[in-house]
Amino acid sequence: MKGGKQTTLRKHAAVFGIGVHSSLSATLTLHPAEADSGILFVRAAHDGVPEREVRADFRAVTATEFQTVLGDAKGALCQTTEHVLAALRGAGVDNAVVELDGPEAPIMDGSAAPFVAAIDQAGVVTLNAPRRYIEVLKPVRVGFDKSVGELRPYNGFRVEAEIDFPSPVIGRQAVAFDIDANTFRTEIAGARTFGFMRDVAKLWGAGYALGASFENTLVVAEDRVLNPNGLRYPDEFVRHKVLDAIGDLALAGAPLLGAYRSVRGGHKLNHAVLSALMADRSAWRMVEAAPARRARGHADVAAGLVAPAYGPDVS
Repeated sequence: MKGGKQTTLRKHAAVFGIGVHSSLSATLTLHPAEADSGILFVRAAHDGVPEREVRADFRAVTATEFQTVLGDAKGALCQTTEHVLAALRGAGVDNAVVELDGPEAPIMDGSAAPFVAAIDQAGVVTLNAPRRYIEVLKPVRVGFDKSVGELRPYNGFRVEAEIDFPSPVIGRQAVAFDIDANTFRTEIAGARTFGFMRDVAKLWGAGYALGASFENTLVVAEDRVLNPNGLRYPDEFVRHKVLDAIGDLALAGAPLLGAYRSVRGGHKLNHAVLSALMADRSAWRMVEAAPARRARGHADVAAGLVAPAYGPDVS
């Protein structure tokens, strides 16, 4: 992930599926982009003419309830952007156009793995432009309700997450990863979104999770996971929180050099911490070099590098 030059895709690649919240079908196509373009979301009309576009930027976030929605003054442009953003950032893609012919990115299997596969299909190429990083210079902390999030200086990019649900299936889980392309691919990309069976009627009534199914969501009952094939990781739930955080923090507009810690967090907290960082010009700077750092992973939890629980998670 760390390197001297920016990257983009070699060619386009597409995936097709339904939105987990809208249940509407959509094709998402990843296209190459020029250096310094960043990630651009384009909502295309059915005749292929671009209808609207918005840059993947924290200032373009219009909603964070159960998803991260990007839009503009006209309203929402794309729902559930976090998984494709995580895949692009995790794979080290700096510049790309994400074209959609529907209002929501397809949920696929509930993880970032299908988007990583699409990136692999397209290929990644190096551009003749230096990669810029946002280096965190001092801690920035946000807390509300029982959630706490913090970005602090770090020699690389690290995500620490902790959850504590009042459920015997989930309970308290904590992980910490130094993020690079290999760690993202093997330890994080496959972690799926999850929800509780007891909340289904309430979510449907509010217009959420209309496309959720066993094919795209880990469904938790009172004492077990209902999906026939079970979990991909013993702690898949908290790993998905890491995945979401990587996608939400990609809205900084450049790779971060810093450590992000989330306790009882979600999209709202991720966005709040990133916004607080960017609002304080003494807390960060742009640099064109990233130091090498050995990637660490799940063992960091056993070593006590993640803080203790703050109580049950309701995010």
